[in-house]
Amino acid sequence: MKNNIEDLINQAVNKLQQQGMLDASLQPRIQVTRTRDVAHGDFASNIAMMLAKPAGRNPRELAQALIDALPDDEHVHKVEIAGPGFINFFIHQQTTLDIIRTILDRGERFGTSEIGQGEKVQIEFVSANPTGPLHVGHGRGAAYGATVGLLMRAVGYEVDCEYYVNDAGRQMNILAASVWLRYLQQLDVDVPFPVNAYKGDYVRDIAAELASKHGGVFVHDANQVMNGVPADEPEGGDKEIHIDALIERARQLLGDAGYRVMFEAGLDSILADIAEDLEEFGVHYDVWYSEQTLADRNLIEKAVQQLQESGHIYESKGALWFRSTDFGDEKDRVVIRDNGQATYFASDIAYHLDKFARGFHRVINIWGADHHGYVPRVKAAINALGEDENKLDILLVQFAILYRDGERVQMSTRSGSFVTLRELREEVGNDAARFFYVMRKCEQHMDFDLDLAKSQSNDNPVYYIQYAHARVCSVLRQLAEKNMSHDIEAGNENLELLTESHETDLSIQLAKYPEVVEKAAINAEPHLLVHYLRELANQFHTYYNAHQFIVEDDAIRNARLNLISATRQVIYNGLHLLGVSAPESM
Repeated sequence: MKNNIEDLINQAVNKLQQQGMLDASLQPRIQVTRTRDVAHGDFASNIAMMLAKPAGRNPRELAQALIDALPDDEHVHKVEIAGPGFINFFIHQQTTLDIIRTILDRGERFGTSEIGQGEKVQIEFVSANPTGPLHVGHGRGAAYGATVGLLMRAVGYEVDCEYYVNDAGRQMNILAASVWLRYLQQLDVDVPFPVNAYKGDYVRDIAAELASKHGGVFVHDANQVMNGVPADEPEGGDKEIHIDALIERARQLLGDAGYRVMFEAGLDSILADIAEDLEEFGVHYDVWYSEQTLADRNLIEKAVQQLQESGHIYESKGALWFRSTDFGDEKDRVVIRDNGQATYFASDIAYHLDKFARGFHRVINIWGADHHGYVPRVKAAINALGEDENKLDILLVQFAILYRDGERVQMSTRSGSFVTLRELREEVGNDAARFFYVMRKCEQHMDFDLDLAKSQSNDNPVYYIQYAHARVCSVLRQLAEKNMSHDIEAGNENLELLTESHETDLSIQLAKYPEVVEKAAINAEPHLLVHYLRELANQFHTYYNAHQFIVEDDAIRNARLNLISATRQVIYNGLHLLGVSAPESM
């Protein structure tokens, strides 16, 4: 109905332009919103106030002219001017109730649309380094990215969900060294474990598997391993220099082939674990993109060369620098170090250049909030490469802060002291995890209350919404137990009998669903759907407590059953878009 009213207003504006009352060059963005108070109608528009100044007219006077120019419409009961010039639309009661018929007819397709048809979108999210299991902080980005993808697909966008696998660079080398040292310890070689290595039990598990498979093939004694390696931090040394020296020692002693065994054992094991964890969480990817392929395909070299040819690269102290300050960044950035190695930023530039080369109309990066400083430099690089930076949206997700028994849980990936996403899912379940992660805007801090997520009470929002769905299913089961039937066609023919205020309110709320889905999809704001479903569930529970559905009067019974069946369908559809189940009993 909202789109219908926007079309009516557009026709009225065109008519006034033809009459010369409005400038023909004006192309106003018509805004129609639902009113908060039904006393002011069902929909309102501020179009008259928007056009009053360019038209040189009083807003209320222009509002009346627009009303007079509106085409007749069977769904609109009356139109009024309110306040300084708002135009309020009152919809016929029967039109409001017609949404019930529409929902039952469209079923799982209700709320879907084609507004994004023809637009190809890539959403890249999580992309955590494969140096350890996903923790609860990664979970929020996973739930958010997956839900945005589901929402955008629901409104017609062609969406590719992508995981960028950081399988090159220093962190992966630290993991390889960590695996090797644990492998040596498995085989009774007394080597110290570095402060800056990965300490999680998963590293021990990978090492144990290597020892079982290869035996002592890669063993070297402690003196060989530590020969020439500077002291670690506890002995007064520098932990970064120490771990880098150990990485180099591993390369020397193992050779390229042996080192790759350690490297790939860590990578393959952890990446497989990440993929399994995400799949079990209902997070599906279309593409797993390897960072290493950027170098293998010479894409980093090509990107740097393109920036050099356009004059955006200069040399200083043997390194190549990108002039990112020319595009608003706080300082210039190194892309090729003085040792000839490409930086992470150089890989990022090549990766984004390849994204645009793949023909995406819109690219969405979902990053952790700790990547805030990367945004200006990536935008700068895209500008320098001649791409449209407006095609790139970088959305920052605050990490979730986990609370158990009122106490904050401390986490550190390197030390191995953290709660994994898998542990969270096992404790509260996928449904609560998916739902709680998207309850707020992504940029807002989030306290994840485990006790609330596990509770079976009305205070738990996901339980409250699922319970509404289950309640409808229970009513329909009770109907069968009483040997009574639900005639949907008869219910549709008697919708005018739904005159109770609870029924009107519920019908109006149901009609809002497609608008909420579109807005949530376009703005990448799943929390809008969460808030909508909570309100819908609240209205249903209120209706349930106030009225009987299984009554003797066939006409009223079927009409009410149609209304609650439509409610059940919308709750099911909405929960599906959030990646949450809709149980039939609880």
